[in-house]
Amino acid sequence: MDNIFEDLKWRGLVFDSTEGVEELLNTKSISFYTGFDPTGDSLHVGSLVPIIGLARLQKAGHKPIALAGGGTGMIGDPSGKSQERNLLTAELVAHNVACIKNQLASFLDFDSKTNPAKIVNNADWLANMSIMDFLRDVGKHFTVNYMIAKESVKSRIEREDGISYTEFSYMLLQGYDFLKLFNDHECILQTGGSDQWGNITSGMELIRRATSKKTHGLVFPLITKADGTKFGKTEAGTIWLDPKKTSPYRFYQFWLNTGDSDVIKYLKYFTFLSHEEIQRLENDVNERPHERVAQRKLAAEMTQLVHGLTALQHVEKASKVLFGGELAGLTAKDIADIFADVPSYEIKREQLSEQGISLIDLMAAAGSVQSKGEARRLIQGGGVYVNNQKTTGIEQKISMDDVIEKQFMVLRKGRKNYYLVKLV
Repeated sequence: MDNIFEDLKWRGLVFDSTEGVEELLNTKSISFYTGFDPTGDSLHVGSLVPIIGLARLQKAGHKPIALAGGGTGMIGDPSGKSQERNLLTAELVAHNVACIKNQLASFLDFDSKTNPAKIVNNADWLANMSIMDFLRDVGKHFTVNYMIAKESVKSRIEREDGISYTEFSYMLLQGYDFLKLFNDHECILQTGGSDQWGNITSGMELIRRATSKKTHGLVFPLITKADGTKFGKTEAGTIWLDPKKTSPYRFYQFWLNTGDSDVIKYLKYFTFLSHEEIQRLENDVNERPHERVAQRKLAAEMTQLVHGLTALQHVEKASKVLFGGELAGLTAKDIADIFADVPSYEIKREQLSEQGISLIDLMAAAGSVQSKGEARRLIQGGGVYVNNQKTTGIEQKISMDDVIEKQFMVLRKGRKNYYLVKLV
């Protein structure tokens, strides 16, 4: 077994760990788990470090357990939160858990002969646990002094609105998860983001008090951008793993737009590329940053990992459209994604009668030229394209045959000046 702990350290992924984790990971195959909070029906790119952490350790020979918090999701984790969460209904939590399970399944190997992954839902044991059992079997092992010393609780107590008993109890529920997985699956390591350290050590303490056995914790850093802004947030909002929430094209573009100061760090954090290949890409950033080789590699690796090879091939084809590539095979949604930031013009469907509309008139109406005379000169000079196809001449008419899925057409002036025409 390779030294997976050294690899994690080289990638900058070890924020903190208990003594003995390195020896544990490098000497035998163990069961370990990471929990995921079902506050929404999709995970986002901020969840990728712990998700890929599961996959990394599985590739190193360990047995991953992904825990979907169907039970704890009814409560809400106060870690990293400045105020009380809104409670979700049982039906919504169950729906979110089902969605998250499907997403986690694409990262892990459940068919391995030696170390298959598992997915569990803590509602299976927490939902049926009585308050008396909880107080006797879990609560008795913790003092209030111990609990209020935890940063996730202490920071909230100091605020005017405080913390409810509901969220105060969260660390005990998560601690019981660790005990349950320890008893049922011999799970001896919990991993997660650095904001989970207090909850993880509470679980370790519960196991120690209940069984006199030692367990371990390993936490990854919370990812931020070099400029200090939050990773995974854009002007358009959160970057989700669900392709219905964030299209594969937008997902690809998110990674492609990574700055030079962040790209090598992200290649280490998120990809399975070797140290040698990442070093070569770092040299490319230092010597030829304008070529953006590292960014293209990062975008390709992440899109294929999350959405698959077919989606990546489709996205790479779509990305070439802005440089004059073929539009054939792209959907209206693709077109809307690709040209979301270019000037647009709306035209009524009835204007595209059987005779169609003059290309010159359409260019002038869309604002792509200052005058019809300019449009005529550009067309005659071969500098105008409809759906990236060179126009046939100043007499060309535009009809419904030129409209992509009866919704859009794309005008291009010169090499890079695009205009999106929308039918209404």
